[in-house]
Amino acid sequence: MASNDRSRAATTLDPAKMIADARRALFTMVGVLAAIWLIQLVNWMDDYHLGRQFGVVPQDPSRLPNIVTAPFLHWNWAHLEANSGPLFVFGFLAAYRGVKKFLGLTLLVALTSELTAWVFDSPDSVGAGASGVVFGYFGYVVLRGVVDRNLVDTLIGVVLGASFAYMVTAALPGVAPGISWSAHLGGLVGGLAGAWIFRDRAPRTATTPVPAPASASRAGSGAVAGRAAADPGGPNAALLKELDDLGL
Repeated sequence: MASNDRSRAATTLDPAKMIADARRALFTMVGVLAAIWLIQLVNWMDDYHLGRQFGVVPQDPSRLPNIVTAPFLHWNWAHLEANSGPLFVFGFLAAYRGVKKFLGLTLLVALTSELTAWVFDSPDSVGAGASGVVFGYFGYVVLRGVVDRNLVDTLIGVVLGASFAYMVTAALPGVAPGISWSAHLGGLVGGLAGAWIFRDRAPRTATTPVPAPASASRAGSGAVAGRAAADPGGPNAALLKELDDLGL
């Protein structure tokens, strides 16, 4: 393994960095949930007028911009409570590899989820809720490790996929009456796409041998001089210079 690859692997497995990343992801999700619960409180106090005004009405062009607001609104406290647990767990795992990626992913899955619902749901309905985003986080975490070739993330994805595979049935038509399967499916597809879009693009660099100068091809002192020039800052540079001065 090249030295740069070794240093990057060491950084990835650095316990201090892992704890810092986990703390950052935790604070991010606490902030997200606090905002959603605060919005729910305002919505409830206003008799859910926010949900009716900023929810998604399928096939209505005037309500299309609401695809960015609907995921943060819920129709009752039970609806919010049902989404909060999965949102926190999957969101924490999604945010663990970087808050910037997480914010971009959140926007992506919100758009794919609600846009799919806008196209396929009944025009007589008004859609709102974070479940599509939950499915997006789920798809992202399951696939992220494979795309990034990260063993730890791959294992997390396998365990998560095996434990919550039943969730995928809610993204199928007719399985859960009264639930927007299209929003779930759109979020899931967005999350899988996000694993590729927000993949780790860090270049894999390798140590390149330093070419010996032309003088290194000569025997005797020239060969020593070539070695000294190739590594002027090495620990043996002074010794090589003295040998060169003595003609050795």
